[in-house]
Formats: sequence, C-alpha cells, structure tokens
Amino acid sequence: MDKLARDGGHDVAAPPEHKARKRGRFGVFMALLLLVAGAGALAWWNLSKPNADHPARHQGDVGVNVKVAPLAQGDMPVVLDGLGTVTALNTVTVTTQISGYLTEVGFQEGQEVKKGDFLAQIDPRPYQAALGQAQGQLARDEAQLAASTIDLARYEKLMTQDSIARQQVDTQRALVKQNEATVASDKALVENATLNLNYCRIVSPLDGRVGLRLVDPGNYVQPSTAGGLVVITQMRPISVIFPLPQDAIPQFIQKLRSGQQLTVQAFDRNASNLLASGTLTTVDNQIDTTTGTVKLRATFQNEDELLFPNQFVNVKLITNTLNGVTLMPNAAVQLGVPGTFVYRTNDDGTVTVRPVKLGAADDKHVVVLEGLSPGDKVVVDGADRLRDGAKITVADDNKKSALGASSSGSPTPKTEKIGGETSKTQPDAK
Repeated sequence: MDKLARDGGHDVAAPPEHKARKRGRFGVFMALLLLVAGAGALAWWNLSKPNADHPARHQGDVGVNVKVAPLAQGDMPVVLDGLGTVTALNTVTVTTQISGYLTEVGFQEGQEVKKGDFLAQIDPRPYQAALGQAQGQLARDEAQLAASTIDLARYEKLMTQDSIARQQVDTQRALVKQNEATVASDKALVENATLNLNYCRIVSPLDGRVGLRLVDPGNYVQPSTAGGLVVITQMRPISVIFPLPQDAIPQFIQKLRSGQQLTVQAFDRNASNLLASGTLTTVDNQIDTTTGTVKLRATFQNEDELLFPNQFVNVKLITNTLNGVTLMPNAAVQLGVPGTFVYRTNDDGTVTVRPVKLGAADDKHVVVLEGLSPGDKVVVDGADRLRDGAKITVADDNKKSALGASSSGSPTPKTEKIGGETSKTQPDAK
C-alpha cells in the first residue's frame, strides 16, 4: 500500500478521511459567508425602509439655507474716493532774529497760543546799551545841526548888508545839509537798536499749537541756529490735499466754479471712522503728467482736532446726491453668464435669477436702475449654492428680526438708515 501511495515522491491516492476533512472546512466557510451576506442585506433593508422614525428624504424637500434682505428707497451720494494728506494752512518755525543767550521760555509744549503771546526771552542788555549809544549820538548831532542852522541864518542876514562873502554863506548851507543827513542817519540807528531790543522778546506770529521745545534756556542762539526754537502749527482750520484722476474733473469743476460747496469727508486709514467733514476749497492749476491726477484742497474746521498735519486719511468727495432711488445691499450682487444678476425670492419659497442694471454705490449699498423694485427681497448670503428655481429656507436670524419688527398690537413701520437718509417700510397687514 505504501508503494502504491507513493511513486517517485508523488501521492497517487489520498486517504478517504483526509478528503472528508477538506470538505467539512469548505462547508463551514461557505456557511459563514452566507451568514455575513444575509446580515448585511438585512441591515441595508432596515436602513432604507421608510418608517415613522426614519422617513424617506429627498433633496427637493429641504431648501438651501440663505439670508435675504429687502430693497428700500432712499438717497445715494455720488462719491469720488482718494487718499489725502492733512496739511496745515500755516506752519511757522520760530527762530531768533538776533544773537544772544536764551534766558526764558514762556510756553508749555503742546500749548495753544494766540498771535502776540510771549514765547521766549533773549538777554536784552547788549541791545539796551546799543540803543543808549545810538540815542546819545543822535542828541549830539542834533545839537550840531541846531548850531549850524543858527549860523546860517546869521550869515544870510549879513550877506544882505553886503558884509560877508557869498562863498562863506554857501559853505554854511552845505554844512547844515550835512548835519541834517547825519541826524537822519542817527535816527535810523536808534530805530534799528530799538528793533533789536524788541527782538529780544519773541512772540507768537499766529494762532496755533506749539510743538516740542527745540532749545533749552541758557543756550546761545543766533539766526543761523538749525531748527529754530519751536514750531507753531495752525490746527483750526486745517486742510487736506488729495489727488483725483483727471477723468473725474468734469464731475466737480463746474460746480466748484459756480460757487457751490461740495462736501468732503475724511476717514481714518481703515476708512471705517469719520474724522471730519469739510468743503472743497480749490483745485490745482495743472495735472501731474507722471500720475495723470490733479490735486485738490479741502478745508476742515477741525474743532475736535482729530486731523493732524502729515496724517494720511481716506477722502470722499461727494459730487452729487441721487434722491429717491432703489437701494440694494452690495452682498446681493452676483456675476455670471447673464452678466450682473441677483437671486430674487418668490412667494413659493424659491428664487429666480434676475438680471439687474446697477448705478452708483458706496461701501454698503448700490443703486438698482433696472430689474428690481423697492420691496423686493434678494439673497445676500448663501447664493453660491443656488440656481434658478431652487428652493430656499430663510436663515433663523432673518426670522427673528422679522418677529422682532412686529408687535402684538398695530404694525410698526420698520425704519432703516440707507445712504445717509432714513427710509420707512410699512409691514404687510395681517
């Protein structure tokens, strides 16, 4: 049997019990496989079976969650934007006009001063001595002039009596003229010495704010001292210089020439906070060829001094105001194949693609020229998931705001501030 079972190392016949074990293991494997497949099918059937706890859901039953906003009627200012620099109308660097020791400073840093207020004192003693010397020389020369004038009168009387030569009279007349010139020169020296003495007391040449002190008392100052003593800047009123493109000139030049006051608003560098409102004052007389812009100057009263010289501000020049136009939030505007369009909401909970023609805009609203009317509602958030005819669900914050706008009694009109004006929209009657 062993020889028949093995021939050259190969089995020619397997024992019956070995084949029986193989068939048993294969049957167990197939049974487990069928059991797993049956359990998976049962689970799939239970999950897909509609019942009260797991109703069938279809994509068309739930709308896209969006936010909507109504269109209102109001006023829209037409604005030209620019970046400006605050510039003082008058800035003076106070310097000494004479040389001497600075003995006193009469101001506090950052102080508001008026024209003629005392600022600093230079040692006046050398200039007082010079004035006294000039006055003494003037008195001496005036005495000489008086004496020569008396002699001239005497000589002229003697000449009429033919008692003196004419040449002597002419010489005396020349001497009187010389003394008169000397007296005039002395008077000029006295005035110059008086002026130098007055320069020892330095006063403010204008109304403004004093800056930081540049020289301390005890220093020897002179007209060539670099930087001067202090800088005074006029803060009220103040101006802003800003450029605008040359193509924008026709929008304001005629109104400016006719004397109409155009409002200019200055915002901070983030363009979020209004710092001051003023008026357009003038336009430069030439266009900058390197940038293609023209410079404009606007004047601000700056009572609260929120504008400082050399400060960068965002400028808005209001050239016109559109009254009673249809205003829409900027967030509703979409761009696509139809061009500029919005998603307008319908009463059946769907949206419609509505092409629109837009006009002037600001940072919040845009004027709708064609396509929509006041009272229409448009999608302002969630439009990227919409298509024409799609069902929508209004976000909870829209619903809460709608509930808060109505009271238990009579309806209360909803008031919105749009474009700088207040518009009222009456709610629908219940």
